[in-house]
Amino acid sequence: MASMRDIKRRKESVQSTGQITKAMKLVSSVKLQKAKLGAEVSKPYFDTMYNTVAGMIAKSGQMSHPFLQKSRSDRKAVILITSNRGLAGGYNSNVVKLITKDERFSTENTVIYAVGSKGRDSMARVGYEVAKDYSEAMNEPIYSDATLIGKEVLSRFVKGEIGEIYLAYTIFKNTVVQIPTLTKLLPINAEDIVSEEEDISESPIDKLTLMNYEPEPEEALNAIIPKYINSLIFGGLVESHASENGARMQAMDSATSNAEEMISDLSLKYNRARQASITQELTEIIAGASAIS
Repeated sequence: MASMRDIKRRKESVQSTGQITKAMKLVSSVKLQKAKLGAEVSKPYFDTMYNTVAGMIAKSGQMSHPFLQKSRSDRKAVILITSNRGLAGGYNSNVVKLITKDERFSTENTVIYAVGSKGRDSMARVGYEVAKDYSEAMNEPIYSDATLIGKEVLSRFVKGEIGEIYLAYTIFKNTVVQIPTLTKLLPINAEDIVSEEEDISESPIDKLTLMNYEPEPEEALNAIIPKYINSLIFGGLVESHASENGARMQAMDSATSNAEEMISDLSLKYNRARQASITQELTEIIAGASAIS
């Protein structure tokens, strides 16, 4: 059995750790409220943008446009959104696994645009090329960050340097549940982006009617698609920011609960050791008194 001194030191150490995790839980809880509000307010806009572009592309027929056609390049770009800090349970590793466990993405044909140092370091460690690092964007996501990322990947796509663009992020469902998600951004076709909610009031004739563009389709798509891409990237940043704080709050809550259980167990062991020590001392005193008499 460990000595009373060892148990006391261990208990003090766990108490100190428990105080830290409790403080981190409170901080994450405050940050989560702000991030959660931002995600809830912006989500309807991003869902509407997604569904609108989905319906538009589905009714465009066979159009010839760089954003709608696959490039000759077989290289894939992945915008990977993780966090800059750890202690968030499996939040970061779950997003990274979307890429490393998918046979479509190998170290030879995939380039990473990292948003978050944890994902950047993990992907670089297993051999993936990290083209650019936008980790600062996760401190406080703003739309200009998404525009910067979107402009870079769109430029390389149009030049033919990459053939497909994906977005890997975490959807914030609620405080307890966060869903790692992989979304294809480019090239866009009707099969890749299907509206989640179909308009049941739309007649069969309307469904077959092709989209009429004004001005020319190329001008319209050149204006719409970049905004669509930037919106999805910003949506991913906002959702991931809320998910990170939710995951960290849950992790710190579990750590605090575990610390409290350990403290209770160590207190019981300490009291048993103390009782055994007192009993031993009494036994020695009684034995000594009996020897004298």
